[in-house]
Amino acid sequence: MIVQLIIACEIMFWVFIAAGLAARYLLRRPTLGAALLICAPLVDIVLLVATALDLRGGGEANFSHGLAAAYIGFSVAFGHSLVSWADARFAYRFAGGPAPVRPPKYGTARATREWREFGRAALAWAISCGLLTLAIHYVDDPSRTEALSSWIGKLTLVLGIWGIIALSYTLFPTRTAVNSRD
Repeated sequence: MIVQLIIACEIMFWVFIAAGLAARYLLRRPTLGAALLICAPLVDIVLLVATALDLRGGGEANFSHGLAAAYIGFSVAFGHSLVSWADARFAYRFAGGPAPVRPPKYGTARATREWREFGRAALAWAISCGLLTLAIHYVDDPSRTEALSSWIGKLTLVLGIWGIIALSYTLFPTRTAVNSRD
């Protein structure tokens, strides 16, 4: 049931964003657009409450409960940047806004971007692991929360890989130009 709820929440997240941007730019109703955009993070609260109720009701923690915590962490940490990304493209396409800025491909600017994204990933990791730890203590039965404990290790591995990628752009910031005419 939790996996279906995660899918529904992800769909609703993007529906609220699309509806908010459509109201803002197509209907020219910025207040309605803002209200719809505010609803996007409320979807996370629904998922959090449903997951807590499922665990509290005696459900054994499984992969889907850990996925819910990871989804909430990602959504909180990256949600604003996803909305900003979509907003820039919507404004460009439908409201005559400036063209979205492409992210840098190489150099110090790319390394800085990668470290900023790593910071968001670290925030997502902290939120997710915090929720997992709270759920483990909330259920207070190690036999029912083993799957949640394993998620902490998986998320830590992902964060470590993300850090290595960011570090690689710091250590090797430029690309060797093979046929550069500059």
